[in-house]
Amino acid sequence: MPQLPLARVKIIDLTRVRAGPTCVRHLADLGAQVIKVENPHEHEGFGRHHYDFQNLHRNKRSMVLNLKHERGKEILKRLVQGADVLVENYRPDVKYRLGIDYESLRPLNPRLIYASISGFGQSGPYAQRPGVDQIAQGMGGLMSITGEPGRGPMRVGIPIADLSAGMFLAIGILAALYEREASGEGQWVHTSLLEAMVQMLDFQATRWLIAREVPKQVGNNHPTTVPTNAYPTRDGYINIAVAGQETYARLCKALGREDLITDPRFDTPQHRQQHRDELNAIITECLQQRPAAEWVELLNAAGVPCGPIYTIDQTFADPQVRHLRIAQPLDHPKLGRIEVLGVPVTLSRTPGSVRTPTPEKGEHTVEVLQELGYSEAEIEELRRQGVVA
Repeated sequence: MPQLPLARVKIIDLTRVRAGPTCVRHLADLGAQVIKVENPHEHEGFGRHHYDFQNLHRNKRSMVLNLKHERGKEILKRLVQGADVLVENYRPDVKYRLGIDYESLRPLNPRLIYASISGFGQSGPYAQRPGVDQIAQGMGGLMSITGEPGRGPMRVGIPIADLSAGMFLAIGILAALYEREASGEGQWVHTSLLEAMVQMLDFQATRWLIAREVPKQVGNNHPTTVPTNAYPTRDGYINIAVAGQETYARLCKALGREDLITDPRFDTPQHRQQHRDELNAIITECLQQRPAAEWVELLNAAGVPCGPIYTIDQTFADPQVRHLRIAQPLDHPKLGRIEVLGVPVTLSRTPGSVRTPTPEKGEHTVEVLQELGYSEAEIEELRRQGVVA
């Protein structure tokens, strides 16, 4: 069996909640050896066996370590000496108070890649503010362009600032690991929920930066490409996405309305943008003639991007989703057979995988300490002192 692509990478995971754990999960799925260091007094939100916690922390080992105790910091520093990466998402001042910031740990291991996620960045006027996903969605502009006009700001239905920050940090870590092969040196890699959220605005951001247009809410309509929308059929909604004259012509033919190709209201992208509501009304009238499933087949066969709008259960029942094996089975010692999200990128020779379930809290504390050279007597003394559990 081929070695997993990140099998040589050792990671200390000090993260909690979502953004940081998302970053580490991506690396763990690709084979990184992850030690999840947990606070003995930390509350686990909905609980360790909650579906969210189980998805975030698979493929890791867990040790409990009290970093407020000097001996706990000593153990962490011993871990750092043999690690490639340390990932944390404390508020920026916390790591300095604990004495485990990058500059403090760098002398122990100059090759260490120290990776941080915060709400608003490591410096600046908001650096010490607590940052969570919905706050970043609002400040990053996303809520101002999500939802229907006149209905007020709307959050996206997933924690997109957390998830994107986690992915961006994972990319940064991989870049730093690659650079280290040439320089032999580690570095501090960091991002924030706010940076990630603004970056995810993509073309909506550059509409302002370059064209000085302030994007507005347009609901299910695409903000710049017409006709792209969620349309009602005889028995439910479908998505149709049309970009370019050729695809527009194919749509008109499939709808039996070839006259719309040359109609002066709709014959160019600019005209379609100006008469968006009129065109959408005509398309909706045509779509009422057939059920959704028929239109999905007919339009895709005609070369027009079209798809159903699923509930989550329907998504996982879809034959293509099943074929891609996006849901992965996992045997949990207490929960039994469960499913979690799989690895969303495929490597042909060394694919990542879901291998082990989320560990119980402190399940590997003794194992990790023994690997660091601690004797049974020393481990028992650490327990008595409240350093480990």
